[in-house]
Amino acid sequence: MTQAVGFVGIGNMGAPMARRLAEAGHRLMLYDLDRSAAGALAAAFDGVSVSDSLAALGAASDPVITMLPDSPAVRRAILGDGDRDRDGDGVAAGLRPGALAIDMSSSAPTDTQALGEALAERGIDLVDAPVSGGVPRARDGSLTIMAGGAPDAVARALPVLEIMGSVRATGALGTGHAMKALNNYVSAAGLLATCEALIVAGRFGLDPRVANEILKSSTGRNNTTDLKVERYMLGRAFDSGFALDLMRKDVGIARTLAGKLDLDAPWLAACEALLIEAADSLGPGADHTEAFAFLEQRLGGPDR
Repeated sequence: MTQAVGFVGIGNMGAPMARRLAEAGHRLMLYDLDRSAAGALAAAFDGVSVSDSLAALGAASDPVITMLPDSPAVRRAILGDGDRDRDGDGVAAGLRPGALAIDMSSSAPTDTQALGEALAERGIDLVDAPVSGGVPRARDGSLTIMAGGAPDAVARALPVLEIMGSVRATGALGTGHAMKALNNYVSAAGLLATCEALIVAGRFGLDPRVANEILKSSTGRNNTTDLKVERYMLGRAFDSGFALDLMRKDVGIARTLAGKLDLDAPWLAACEALLIEAADSLGPGADHTEAFAFLEQRLGGPDR
């Protein structure tokens, strides 16, 4: 069964995800501050259009998916500048009671719970369904999707979510975003550890490519050794499509969550601190795999 799906956020991840839905035959209404990104996708498919406003998108769609940089952007898109004002300019101003919103962004879990409460006052359900897998898996529909929310709301979301990847229910609203932040912390820790290990290996005279091959067949194997070292780091392409600022943001969400739970997580704090240092050093727009180049310089330069 095809649905009229609203999709807000046609960026690096949102564009291939929306494309998967269009290829499956869903009628899509798109919105992005960069109208050219939404327009390019609409031009490629019948039944895909670009909305002039978020409220109009909400009125024409159920469910509505958001794929945006962070929680504040999601809240503005859904509730508008008027926030709880029912005459505001957000998606919720157009949504009917009983409609479903699905936030696939990497949002803060407590912010998601607060947004869910605001939408529940209007009779609108919210599911948090962040993703893991990056742009390549967004393109082929093999993302891991972590879905939190009431069981009936998650069930309603499944027909569209399963087009984009494999869905794992995580529990109550906010648990999907908590799991995403924790996953990205573990991924970031693996990235930083791999970078340091390869730099030390090279300094000692080991070929970093040989060292990475051995890591891949040993207990040090991780996502970075498998997918990033050869393709993005050693060849110095640094173009994975996932920004260092976003990785820093996600690890920060995990650290904040630990703090709200009165947990002292020293490795989490250390990982966030190093990512902040790298982001400040490399500047806006740096790819997260550029952490390798940052750590080379931090350890004294690649050839020292």
